[in-house]
Amino acid sequence: MNRLSLFLVLWFCILFPCSASAALLSATELGGHLKTLNLYLDRLPDGSAEGLFSSTSLRLDLTGRVADDYAFELSVEQQLLWSDPPGLAGLQGDSTNQAEAGEHSWNRDGRFESQLRLDRLNLRGQRYGIDWSIGRQAIGFGRISLFSPLDVIAPFPPDALDVDVRPGVDAIKITRFFGLGGQLGGVLVFGDQPRHNSYLFTFSENLNNLDLLLLTGSLRDRPMLGAGLAGEVGLLGLKGEVSWYRGTQVGTLQGDRRGDFAIAALEGWYRFSGGLVLIGEYLYNGVGSNDPAQYPLVATSAPSAEGLSFLLGRHYLLLGPAYELHPLVTASGLVLHNLQDHSSLIRPQMAISLSDNFQLDLFWAFTVGDKQGLDPITGLPQVRSEFGGSGDSGGLLLRWYF
Repeated sequence: MNRLSLFLVLWFCILFPCSASAALLSATELGGHLKTLNLYLDRLPDGSAEGLFSSTSLRLDLTGRVADDYAFELSVEQQLLWSDPPGLAGLQGDSTNQAEAGEHSWNRDGRFESQLRLDRLNLRGQRYGIDWSIGRQAIGFGRISLFSPLDVIAPFPPDALDVDVRPGVDAIKITRFFGLGGQLGGVLVFGDQPRHNSYLFTFSENLNNLDLLLLTGSLRDRPMLGAGLAGEVGLLGLKGEVSWYRGTQVGTLQGDRRGDFAIAALEGWYRFSGGLVLIGEYLYNGVGSNDPAQYPLVATSAPSAEGLSFLLGRHYLLLGPAYELHPLVTASGLVLHNLQDHSSLIRPQMAISLSDNFQLDLFWAFTVGDKQGLDPITGLPQVRSEFGGSGDSGGLLLRWYF
């Protein structure tokens, strides 16, 4: 049993004598999902043709209450991964935002791999108007849909296919609500090592139909400050966010590349009269570089390793159109365009509701841009664009919720 599990068990036993725990448990619910993602790649990163992988996961979520004042959440997930060639897509590694790994893997880098992961284990309650939670839980900030600069703890990549469940982090969270929509909160996230601990304070309020969000503190040893605004201009929804960081371990191989950097975005949302919904975002990625030759260094820097940034360039345009073809069929898409090297990822997608709680997603991703070449002086491989060096890919995602 890891330290987090032991800590929560002690909390249960202190608050509620073990002999009476069974009688106090009430309103317990069991749910979860079964998902399978099957992907075909027409060209592998090493230049060889074709690759296949299939990932199937079973998740069980147990939620309930202990007496009237406390609620708990427990989630485990089993993943089976098959890939050809072996090791094409690896299992999830240790998280920077977890004090204990909470997972066990079998046959890593083999053709068949498997992992059992503890993704939730927390206790929640409310006292004196303050909501609190302790343990492995989901924590997210920011309001921008495609990629949020304020979603700093465990964000999804902008090209993620499945964003139903946010990864769990080991944390203590306290929130005080006030007024009609105001919040004041604090979060302590325990990292895999002490320097990766995060201490953040949040404030949000609605001012004259503008949603204001402020975020400050220390993110994995980086002092940071962030702000966001969300509102509407007629039928156009607008959101703006910016986060600024003081770099840590600057100049080292696995540190930040700059002494300070910022990530900012402006997103607009509009529904046309024909039913088409279009989301567009400009993203400034201060972690990245304007020079494609520097992309490998960006990819190995601390922000990329920690999941703070998933992109290698500096300036991006993101588009997310969606249109309901039928009450059971929705066509959507994603465009990631690097404004500096003019490469793009373009992914049309179709979501089909097969029955209640049963959905099929079909997709294909096209990549556009300059391919990798050889340096004319050194003769070594040279990156010329972010997306041009990747092949096209496509497949299906089947989801059943229970």
